[in-house]
Amino acid sequence: MTQRSDLRTLALRTLIPGFTGTSAPSWALDLLAEGLGGYCLFSFNVTDPEQLARLNASLRDAGPSAIIAADEEGGDVTRLHTVTGSPYPGNAALGAVDDPVLTTAIHRSIGNELVAAGVNLNFAPAVDVNVEDANPVIGTRSFGRDPRSVARHAAAAVKGLQEVGVAACAKHFPGHGATTVDSHLAIPTVDVPLSVLRERELVPFVAAIEAGVRTIMSGHIRVPAVTGDAPGTLSRAAMTGLLRDELGFDGAIVTDAMEMQGASGKLGIPEAVVQALLAGCDLICTGGETQKAGPMTDVIDATVDAITTAVSDGRLPVERLEDAVARGDALRAWQAERDGSQAGRELGLEAARQAITLEGVIGDLSRAVIVQIDSPANIAVGDAAWGVTPLLTKLLPDAEVHYVENDAEVSRKLVRSVRGRPVVVVSRDTHRRADARALVNDLAAVTSVVLVEMGWPAAWRPDGVTGYLATYGAASANARAAAEILVNR
Repeated sequence: MTQRSDLRTLALRTLIPGFTGTSAPSWALDLLAEGLGGYCLFSFNVTDPEQLARLNASLRDAGPSAIIAADEEGGDVTRLHTVTGSPYPGNAALGAVDDPVLTTAIHRSIGNELVAAGVNLNFAPAVDVNVEDANPVIGTRSFGRDPRSVARHAAAAVKGLQEVGVAACAKHFPGHGATTVDSHLAIPTVDVPLSVLRERELVPFVAAIEAGVRTIMSGHIRVPAVTGDAPGTLSRAAMTGLLRDELGFDGAIVTDAMEMQGASGKLGIPEAVVQALLAGCDLICTGGETQKAGPMTDVIDATVDAITTAVSDGRLPVERLEDAVARGDALRAWQAERDGSQAGRELGLEAARQAITLEGVIGDLSRAVIVQIDSPANIAVGDAAWGVTPLLTKLLPDAEVHYVENDAEVSRKLVRSVRGRPVVVVSRDTHRRADARALVNDLAAVTSVVLVEMGWPAAWRPDGVTGYLATYGAASANARAAAEILVNR
């Protein structure tokens, strides 16, 4: 019979939590020495490449085989470039260009940066098919609306990352693109027949599996035809029946963050983790938000106790726990051959230039009023820098700049003050924000307006604008490409 101490070691091996700070606290290093599976790093763990390399070296000293993961999707979701914005455009821009060779090159370059930093698992690419314009959490993180196009780029991104030795992670299975709910906050439902799921959501995952993707991330998404009332992460029918048995995926299944309301809102983290392991998940992510409250030791200990108790009670077969650990260990042992090539950051700007589209015209903006609408990002994006306004203020020294929040009176005063002057509105996901739509339309009624849409380019268009510039993302590469067009350079 497996001893309780051995069960603790096995349970720890499945966990990938987070921690606060730019250096590893002593408890985090102690847990690695005890056998913890690894850590997921966030923007608050990173200040610069040299600091990140030192941090990850300290983690490897404590746990030489530790998985060190990060969400470095490029585009809006970046951990390495939070302060400046990513030099690489995200998936929506790459899907718009529709050159899989370019997608591979961009992800090869991202992979090289991760290798240099000591990160060996990238929670990318997002392969969700964004069929819902009102999607609050995917949007520009998706390669597009067409499943086959998304599949082409999913395979290309996997290839680019794994060629340089970084494990890729296709997410969020079985697909988060047809939702209007953010799974950080609640459980989204995709109520479609399994036949639709196979023809739409699952197509990119099949392509990623065929490309040899090392990990797939579960999504906290309810698909009644498969999962019943449970989210995918906690559904054996989804994780084992559909992903393992039907699609033939043999790598490690990683959960999305377990503190998200879509997973543990009604259960608590420890019980949700047990159910995720029972469903077939192998590596458990916790700590993106939870760790902000303080050291994760209490949550980790409670989770480990829940796992070991479930095994001791016969609810969680020890073989399932051992299988999860074995799949994690296979990931740790994997090392792709590195070809030594680097795509280079300059390729990011070129890709952003190719993606950008302009409808209408742009006139002389030398004395323009620049209005950047406050557009808070979702939790996955975080507080990364975004927008073209800082660049425009340098290129257009006579421009007047306003940063606008959702304040009706401020908006009315702004509309009255701009008559006769051209206006550039910088916004993202304008179609999802009634106040933003109203402000753009009101401005366009009194003067010439160019809307720079840095979010998902939905079907909605404002009334009366002279120009609509879609960047397909809000990263620094997208901003530079937009600035070039706006100032005719």
